[in-house]
This record gives sequence, structure tokens and C-alpha cells, in this order.
Amino acid sequence: MNFPSMKNIPPIYLYLISFLLFVISDLIKEKSPIFYGILFPVGSIFFLLGLYNRISKK
Repeated sequence: MNFPSMKNIPPIYLYLISFLLFVISDLIKEKSPIFYGILFPVGSIFFLLGLYNRISKK
């Protein structure tokens, strides 16, 4: 996958977004399991994108 806009984002911002999504998904886990099922994988994807950006820039 080639996303030029994702290459310009510093990995720390992607980690921050993933952390916020993990926290929000944990807070709404009991009230809305559907949003938990959506937010948790999206947070995982942002974390992996941050990891990929960090490794690829070295």
C-alpha cells in the first residue's frame, strides 16, 4: 500500500491516535459492543502504521 500522506505523519501521532482509540473503546465496551468492535481494530491499525513508519524511516 502506498499512501504518501501517511508517510509524512510522524509515528508519535499515529501512536497517540491508537492510544486514544484504545481508551475510548475500553470505556464504551460495556455500553456499545459494536463500537468497541470497530474502534479496537482501527486503533490496532493505527498502531501498526506507526510502527511501520518508524521502522521504514531508519
